[in-house]
Amino acid sequence: MNESNLRRKFLAGLAGAGLLARPAAAQTVAAQGVFNVVQFGAVRNGRDFDTRAIQAAIDACAAAGGGVVYFPPGIYNSGGLRLRSRVHLYLEAGATLLGSPHLDDYPVTVPKIRSYTDNYTERSLLYGEELENVGLHGEGTIDGRGGAFKGPYKVRPYLIRLISCRNVSVTGLTLRDSPMWVQHYLDCEDVLIHGLIVHSHANQNNDGLDIDCSRRVRVSDCVINSQDDAIVLKSTSDRPTRDVTITNCVLSSTCNAFKLGTESNGGFQEIVLSNCAMHDTRLSGIAIEMVDGGVLDGVQVSNVTMRDVQSAIFIRLGNRARPFVEGGARPGVGTLRNVQISNVKATGANAIGCAVSGIPGHNIENVILRDISILFVGGVTEAPDDVPENPEAYPEYKMFGTLPAYGFFCRHVRNLRLAGVETRFAKDDVRPALVCHDVEDLELDGCRFEARRRVVRLRDVRRALVRGCRTAGPAELFLEAERSGEVSLIGNDFSQVRQVRRGEGVFEAANRTRA
Repeated sequence: MNESNLRRKFLAGLAGAGLLARPAAAQTVAAQGVFNVVQFGAVRNGRDFDTRAIQAAIDACAAAGGGVVYFPPGIYNSGGLRLRSRVHLYLEAGATLLGSPHLDDYPVTVPKIRSYTDNYTERSLLYGEELENVGLHGEGTIDGRGGAFKGPYKVRPYLIRLISCRNVSVTGLTLRDSPMWVQHYLDCEDVLIHGLIVHSHANQNNDGLDIDCSRRVRVSDCVINSQDDAIVLKSTSDRPTRDVTITNCVLSSTCNAFKLGTESNGGFQEIVLSNCAMHDTRLSGIAIEMVDGGVLDGVQVSNVTMRDVQSAIFIRLGNRARPFVEGGARPGVGTLRNVQISNVKATGANAIGCAVSGIPGHNIENVILRDISILFVGGVTEAPDDVPENPEAYPEYKMFGTLPAYGFFCRHVRNLRLAGVETRFAKDDVRPALVCHDVEDLELDGCRFEARRRVVRLRDVRRALVRGCRTAGPAELFLEAERSGEVSLIGNDFSQVRQVRRGEGVFEAANRTRA
């Protein structure tokens, strides 16, 4: 491809990704030189190493003030590469950047910023630190050959790692088989991730996308299928991850599809995920976890479909309290508040149930679950009564065992609202649809629950309003209230319920009951 055609194609791709909305940064890069790696000695035969030729092209492009480093079709065998400011790599369709299978071909890099990821890795195929206006683009493939690496974290390189960079764009590429995390953006600003296809099951810890202590991040139109979490937001240092939008993605994972945490030291602020499809996860579709201190404030998830996820929704405030630097002070219990999840439809959720659980003395605050429909497998014949707190345990949806509710188990929560929530099971289940324990200010509005025995169970609940709710089929008892007060049942349809309530402190008005 000649230089002028490449520039046009480069610009067209960035315009489709929305990158050209930035102040002329991409246009400036495209107007500068094009540096063909073949002209710097790359042989692209998949056997001989092209590391030096590729790095020479990157360095020459940077020395000229920036531009595009171009990879025509071929297989480029390479060790670790160092990216530069104002340099954008472009892999043509048919071009594959193939990571070396030898650890010694990846230089050790120790970033200036301290974070818990110091314990995870010190090598990467593509690495950049303190760069500005840097990107990876095209229709080609970056393949880490992850199956060639065996052993603990530090003997398995990342595919892409960018640290403390500004104006980052990664678009269009296929990313395959990283030895460790596929891509890691730590302490970066103004990041665009668009149109990627990620498939990485060649090793352990193959997170599809890690956004860590970064700000103003846009992720869109990606398909990610990974061995570990598909998209995971972390804050492994003392800086928050904030102002992140994720949209129009298809996610699958042998762990979680979308996760915040586990590392949460710096916290999370103003996170939005919308219009995504999730399928075939071994853990949760949506997992929101705060266990290493930090403040989570402002998460919105909407318009999500799920198929064959084990748990649709898992929200956990815990106290593992791991410091972000080795030997540092243990953080206190974090804060988890202002979470809204809406317009979710899930099928194939397993029998354990969904949990929204803080710990004693530390409530999750201000959670809204709206217009959510989940079909659970069900089939449990004996309901557990007590659930262990496990405040220091690693958070996963199955950490409590089978829950007392087949639908939602909510504990240590203040200001919880379920509106338009529907839960059903494929096989009869003896458990309630909803169990709330130590919840203050609960509202159930327009919900439809399937259950055979008890539908809703409240224990140590203070101030609850249940209105406009009904059952999906006959049930023995709608509400069991234990040690609870100021509970109001108003305007509900209990026509299929044999007994409305059991327990004290419950007020009823304008409910429809059995004739």
